[in-house]
Amino acid sequence: MAVYVDHRVDAPESVASPSHIMWHSIHPLLAVASVSTASGGCVDIYLEQGEHVSDAHVERSFQVTSLSWHPSRPILAAGWETGEVTILNKQDKEHHAVPPTHNTKITVLNWSTNGTHLVSGDRHGVLVLWRMDQRGRVQGTPVLKHEYGKRLSHCIFRPPPPGEDFVQLAKAAVSGDEKALDMFNWRKAGTGAPLKMGLQEGLSFFVTLMDGSVHYVNEKGKTSHVLSADSLVQKLLFMEKGDVLLVITENLLLSLHKITLDGEAEELMKVKLSGKIAHSADIILIDHSLIVTAIGETVVRFWDLDRGENYVLSLDVQFGFEAGECINCVSYCSAKGLLAAGTNKGRIAMWKKASGSSQSTQALENKEKWKLQAPTELEGNITQIKWGSQKNLLAVNSISSVVILSEQAMSCHFNQQVAAVQVSPSLFNVTFFSTGTTHSLHVDMTVNGVFATKDAVVFWNGKQVTVFECSEDTLRSAGSFLCDSPVLSVHGENLYTVEPYRVQVRTWQGTVKQLLVFSEAEGNPCLLDVCGNFLAVGTDLAHFKIFDLSRREAKVHCNSKNFSELFPGLGSIVSVKCNANGNKVSILVSKANGSIDSKICFYDVEVDKVTVFNFKDEQGNGREKLSSGQRIDRSVVEYPDLQSHIPVRHFWDNSEPRLFVCEAILEPGLQSPNQNKKQTESTMDVWIMSFFSSEEHGLLLQDSFPLPSLYQVLLGIEVPHYYFAKKPGETEKGQESGSIKVLQMAARRPMRDFIGLGDCDKTTQDAMLNFSFYLTAGDMDEAFKSIKLIKSEAIWENMARMCVKTQRLDVAKICLGNMGHARGAKALREAEQEPEEEARVAVLAIQLGMLEDAEQLYKACKRYDLLNKFYQASNQWQKAIETAEAHDRVHLRTTYYNYAKHLEAVGEHSLALTHYEKSDTHRFEVPRMLSENLQALENYVNKMKDKSLWKWWAQYLESQSAMKSALKYYALAQDYFSLVRVHCFQGDIQKAAEIANETGNWAASYHLARQYESQGEIKQAVHFYTRAQAFNNAIRLCKENNLDDQLMNLALLSSPEDMIEAACYYEEKGEQMDRAVMLYHKAGHFSKALELAFATQQFGALQLIAEDLDEKSDPALLARCSDFFIEHAQYEKAMELLLTAKKYQEALQLCLKQNLTITEEMAERMTVSKDCKDLSEESRRELLEQIADCCMRQGNYHLATKKYTQAGNKLKAMRALMKSGDTEKIIFFAGVSRQREIYIMAANYLQSLDWRKDPEIMKNIISFYTKGRALDLLAGFYDACAQVEIDEYQNYEKAHGALTEACKCLSKSKTRSLPDQESKLTHLQSKMALIKRFLHARRVYSEDPKEAIRQCELLLAEQDLDSAIRQGDVLGFLVGHYLRVEEFHVAYQYLEEMRKRIPCTNLTYYVNQQTIEAVHRGVGIPINQSLFPEQSHHSSMETKEVEEEVAEEVEDP
Repeated sequence: MAVYVDHRVDAPESVASPSHIMWHSIHPLLAVASVSTASGGCVDIYLEQGEHVSDAHVERSFQVTSLSWHPSRPILAAGWETGEVTILNKQDKEHHAVPPTHNTKITVLNWSTNGTHLVSGDRHGVLVLWRMDQRGRVQGTPVLKHEYGKRLSHCIFRPPPPGEDFVQLAKAAVSGDEKALDMFNWRKAGTGAPLKMGLQEGLSFFVTLMDGSVHYVNEKGKTSHVLSADSLVQKLLFMEKGDVLLVITENLLLSLHKITLDGEAEELMKVKLSGKIAHSADIILIDHSLIVTAIGETVVRFWDLDRGENYVLSLDVQFGFEAGECINCVSYCSAKGLLAAGTNKGRIAMWKKASGSSQSTQALENKEKWKLQAPTELEGNITQIKWGSQKNLLAVNSISSVVILSEQAMSCHFNQQVAAVQVSPSLFNVTFFSTGTTHSLHVDMTVNGVFATKDAVVFWNGKQVTVFECSEDTLRSAGSFLCDSPVLSVHGENLYTVEPYRVQVRTWQGTVKQLLVFSEAEGNPCLLDVCGNFLAVGTDLAHFKIFDLSRREAKVHCNSKNFSELFPGLGSIVSVKCNANGNKVSILVSKANGSIDSKICFYDVEVDKVTVFNFKDEQGNGREKLSSGQRIDRSVVEYPDLQSHIPVRHFWDNSEPRLFVCEAILEPGLQSPNQNKKQTESTMDVWIMSFFSSEEHGLLLQDSFPLPSLYQVLLGIEVPHYYFAKKPGETEKGQESGSIKVLQMAARRPMRDFIGLGDCDKTTQDAMLNFSFYLTAGDMDEAFKSIKLIKSEAIWENMARMCVKTQRLDVAKICLGNMGHARGAKALREAEQEPEEEARVAVLAIQLGMLEDAEQLYKACKRYDLLNKFYQASNQWQKAIETAEAHDRVHLRTTYYNYAKHLEAVGEHSLALTHYEKSDTHRFEVPRMLSENLQALENYVNKMKDKSLWKWWAQYLESQSAMKSALKYYALAQDYFSLVRVHCFQGDIQKAAEIANETGNWAASYHLARQYESQGEIKQAVHFYTRAQAFNNAIRLCKENNLDDQLMNLALLSSPEDMIEAACYYEEKGEQMDRAVMLYHKAGHFSKALELAFATQQFGALQLIAEDLDEKSDPALLARCSDFFIEHAQYEKAMELLLTAKKYQEALQLCLKQNLTITEEMAERMTVSKDCKDLSEESRRELLEQIADCCMRQGNYHLATKKYTQAGNKLKAMRALMKSGDTEKIIFFAGVSRQREIYIMAANYLQSLDWRKDPEIMKNIISFYTKGRALDLLAGFYDACAQVEIDEYQNYEKAHGALTEACKCLSKSKTRSLPDQESKLTHLQSKMALIKRFLHARRVYSEDPKEAIRQCELLLAEQDLDSAIRQGDVLGFLVGHYLRVEEFHVAYQYLEEMRKRIPCTNLTYYVNQQTIEAVHRGVGIPINQSLFPEQSHHSSMETKEVEEEVAEEVEDP
């Protein structure tokens, strides 16, 4: 907070009463127009502290009527009542006169927007515009002159539209920006349009006349009438945003007009402002939207243009204002957000506008945005008040004098339970916390600093020191002396002041008792601080020294230390403080630019060790770094985000050397990190942080909290409280629990660990302090030891609260025990079943009333079910519903239901009804809730159209005997049972029967059947019992009334018990036994059904029963049935029953005996699984082989193969498969069996097929013989292959190859008869030799025909030629040769030879027909047709192939 120091202007003696005041917009220059003692007038200029500028005094024998500052230069224009206009140039110390054009009072005097022109106007309506130079001299004749004929009252210039920024463009051009250069050089080709100047001269303006008319003068000097008001215009404002002209008349009629570029006006709004009309009004515009008026009333009136709302601010008597005090004038400083108002009692009221984010200020409505501050008291009746200059100074005109108010930081101090807080420049509020008394102390000087102790309060201002002694409950002056020390400290009866290179130890009267000398290298002392018995001194050369004050004279405790050596790279010292033991020093430092650094430097005197705590390095999650001594992960402290904060104040406790506290503010120029939260700047941007400093643990953050909104600054700390200076005018409402209101301007707040303890004794205080220290260090065990002997429940409760922060439930149990908190202990025990630790801790937090902590803990462990219950229990229903909808949907309906119950309890029936519907419990809860309001209930039932509600309402109506209405609602609810019941009650049984028949409702049908039975209508009763599925009742009636036919049908529809009962009935009667058998059968009583069927010889029934018998049936029953079927030649049925009874041998015998075909299904049923324990493996195989044998007899070879295979007899399986002739399966089976005999059997089988035409079969034969190691058989197969090649294809080369393979196989084979093997081998070799000779003859024929012919002739002489080579092939070869050499007779001889050797054979098989004809033609013998018998043995295709082969042989050269 700041106080405002008043400086009265140092006016010349001739000046009597000031009439006008005006600030320069930039420079701290105040122009004052006054009335002189000689009934004349004068103009003076004053500096910021009221110093008179001697060269700027202009005095005339007549009065000043107008003042106007140049917008940027220190040049003042003054208009006089004679029409004279003078110019005062303060900078050049020159006075200039404007050429005389007016001869009466100047009423309008204004500079243009850029200061190049001056407009002046008088009471006769003459308006003149002058061109001015930079020194304030008139240049030439007037630019324009108008005569309006009526007095001019106001003039405002219209701001020019924004053009280019010439300064920035010029800088860019100088730095080489070609684009900027081109914009200046608009004649350069291709650069486009010239530089946009806009209306830079800004010479268009508005003027008003006495008659209320407003005129517009444009840039060209032409004037035009814009609008007319109903009376004299009191205020004329132009709002750049939207080009709107605002006009307020003497009658307080406000109008807004939209101004076009040509100066034409369009009225937007007109409204009458409230207030006194006869009084002159001071009217200002704030933030382009808020009009503030002061009209000599007790209130300031506001009109919000944007919202169209008005409100007032009034003065508060509690702040020192008088009742009925009127406000004459107002002024607003936008930079500070301060609205100042002057009153007729000489006081200045100030309202501070709420600052911070737009979201937070928008939430405040109207007057809530403004907070009244402490008043500044002056003298007289304040008529004018103005904020001005860039230094935001406030000038006040109170007719008798002018006062300039400048802001000064508030002085305050706390020490030894005494707090002194500055209220105004000379008024202090002194509070003695030890006694609870307070004093308002007036000091006869402007105070810059204060130091308070239990013995004295000392004030100083750099020129004078005043001491007030504290005796009992009073303060009395104990001395005052001149001293120019800028700083001062007090210890006991000694004052400590500074002078160059020395600290003076003075008495209260100013006598110097001792000098503490500093060397030139150490520098001048400029910082002092006393803590306990130690004085810390800082110098301007960044040295510091500590003195011990416990003795009569001050002694050096710590020698001078050079800060720049201890902390290299840091700036200069801003503040230095030591702790109560004098062994630790804390220092705040400044950066090179003078702003405070984010670091706090600590120096340990005893171990000569330095540490630095940097706010920018510490974050909310950087706890380990901040609290290096902690042995647990959790901390009892909520860590704020410190990165954007800097320390501004720091204090050590006067008695506890470990305890250190500092105040940190948001670094200037940075946006608040909490701007998105709805918090004001004072609550979130200022943090109070306390630390424990120890050698073992270093610096530990003990507590941190935002500065409460009631307080404005931290004064210090003294266990067990923090001490604060309060904001003036703040009430205690909303203050946190535990904070104690002591006085208006000072308050204390208990430290966190002392909340609830009050003023405890020293033992308790020390114990709690140790508890707090160990808790902060994370040592819960030591913390517990510190307080275990303390009996105070409040302390144990405090520790239990800490256990919530540290999550130490073991300690919490002990705390609850010492507190006697039985309910909490029980809840904690019950909570142990929760798996999450946070959930258990949350239960503890709830029991201790720490609801916010409980909420956060539940959220942290994501136990939204418990969070939902918590919200419900704490009456936070909206949060409970939101939680259930987002995270705990399983309990959503329950939450709606509980909320509805709550709403019902508080009488909110309409809302409760909605939530009962959401919980889907409205069908019974709403009727219960509305049971007292039947009309509302009926309306609700009709509106909901719900069957359940209709039924409930019908039942209620029935209970009230309103049967007709009840029937209506039963029908709507489709409750047919109730409809039938009511109709029966009314005797309308026919209607009831119709309903029951139409709907088929079981309950309705049953009720109706009971009615018919009671009336003796048995058939109807049986019918409706049947419709109701109540068959036992229907059967009962049928038996009683001998309705046997219906009984059978009903029994079949009913349960097995009813079927057996009906069967017994038929059996007892001895009639219709087939029905009895059928019912026993349907009921599952097979033995009884069979017994009865056998007894009555019902074969059809037996067959039906047998179909339903299965494996679970009695084996004896199955055997009996099968015997019965065998006797009656029903062998298939008997077979099935035998199989069902697992009598496989009997079943097989029946198959063989009766020649029954075994199907695959039967065979599978007879096949016993390997896991079966009833049959041995050997018996199982025998059974399978018997099944297979039976299948073989019946020709079912595939099934026989399968069973033989299952029995493990693969040879028999193969034989069965071979009988089936399924080649593919035979090949597959041989491949998977891997047995020699099976391979051979398969190969032998395959040889019986047409293997000559199927290469695959041939491959399998060779493969199987090879795998079966039957090489002799394979040799025989190769021999057969060779013969096929000769006989079918005459391919002796392939035949030779096959015989070669046969020889190989035969030579490798191991036969029992070696001679047979050798004879076979010899035979094969001879065949091979003969074929080889024939092949050789055919090969050499082309080279040596004679040799080839000779070889052929020799072959013909061989005896066993036919065993290897066909004679026809050799003879045909010879015939072909002799035909080719045209020895026709020889050829003919060989043809004849062929006929002899191969009779009954067609010669064309060996020699083609053309060859035979050619031979006959050569010898001249005609061909006998008998030579060509019918080709009965060979197809035409084979003949053609033979002929082609012979032809090839003949043609072969």
